[in-house]
Order: sequence, then C-alpha cells, then structure tokens
Amino acid sequence: MQNIENKVAYITGGTKGIGFGIAKTLVENGVKVAISGRDIEAVNKAKEELGNENILALQADVRNFDDEVKAVEKIIATYGKLDIVIANAGVGKFAPVDEMSLDDWNMMIDTNLTGVFHTLKATVEQLKQNKGYYFSIASLAGTNFFAQGAGYNASKFGVVGFTQAAMLDLRNYDVKCTTIMPGSVTSHFNEHVPNETDEWKIQPTDLGQMIVDLLKMNPNVLPSKVEVRPTKTK
Repeated sequence: MQNIENKVAYITGGTKGIGFGIAKTLVENGVKVAISGRDIEAVNKAKEELGNENILALQADVRNFDDEVKAVEKIIATYGKLDIVIANAGVGKFAPVDEMSLDDWNMMIDTNLTGVFHTLKATVEQLKQNKGYYFSIASLAGTNFFAQGAGYNASKFGVVGFTQAAMLDLRNYDVKCTTIMPGSVTSHFNEHVPNETDEWKIQPTDLGQMIVDLLKMNPNVLPSKVEVRPTKTK
C-alpha cells in the first residue's frame, strides 16, 4: 500500500459538491490540498469549512490556461511540489439540440473539456517529476447518451477519451491517469440544493475515498477508467 501522507493535491472546482468532498477526504488522510474556483469568496469559505489547515485557496478559472499556470506556481511556492491532480470543475446545461444556445454549448466544452486539458497541461511537468497521479472527473454521461444532453454528452465523452489517451502518453513517465465516471451524486450540480432526498445517491466523500484507495493501490495496477453507480435507484 502506498503512503499518501504529505502528498500535495490540486482540485479544481473544489468549493462544493464532489470537489469539496474529495478535498475533505484527502485532508483527513494527511494530504495537503489546494482547491480552486472562480469565486474567491466561495474558495475561502470552503477553506474555512475544511478547517484551514493544509488547505490552500486559489482563484482560478479552468477555461483560462494562464489561471491554471498561476495556480500551479502558487502551489509550488507554498508546498514545494505537486503530486496529485483532480480535474473536477464542470458545468451542465440541458436542452434539446435544436434549442441549445451557443453560450451554453461553449461554456460546457470550454469548462468540462478544454478546462481538463488546461489543468493537465499546467501540471504535467510536476506530475512527471514526482511520478504523480492525474484524475479527471467525468460522468456516466461520458459513455451513455440521453435526450437533451448533446452538449454535456459531447464534453464528457471527450473527457473520457482525452484521459484514456493521456494515460497512454504518460504511463512511461510513471504518471498514472484515471477517469472516474460517477452516476447520481449528491451535489450542487445544475443548481441542485442537496437535501434528505439525496441519501440514495453516491456521496462526494465516497468519491474521495475511492481516490484515496486508488492512490494507495499497488503501483503496478492502474484502473484507468472507473464507472461508479449508486447501489440502488430511488
């Protein structure tokens, strides 16, 4: 089992939902964590809720490559290295394809897909240097299409393909790449407010524990694509 204490992780979209749950679990396992988001007030609030210790709050928009470069520079200046990257930031806008707006399409592609590339591009040299681990948070929508999901499906199918190709490119540097594809998760996604009716869903900390387990796995083993669903439907 690999020791992950004092490793350094960067989580995009870490202010709430899946990103926040992953951050919470990693901190509890001794990892130093940087979280980013577009709204610095939300990032600082999340840092406070996580207990402040071993949490670095960063303002960054994954759609902007320079933001990701600057975020990595701050992580290195603070912690001296970067070992683990979780490309989690994502948005969803759902409408029939003939009614979908250009703005909604571009927001999803720029955030969910191009943002994932920006995050890897900005961090890859640190990952190579430290034989690190890159995770993308995709979705079962990355392999299962549905009505009114053309833009979201396109972005998440792209994330799955991107991460699997990156895995092949980077494995010879001893960098691992995994895409996690959750089904229904209790989160704030698509303006949802978590409540007691979400108990049947995957919890964000469940995904955090999955990432911890993958990080601790024998280095000879690479689950490069992981689909995860709630045990039961509501």
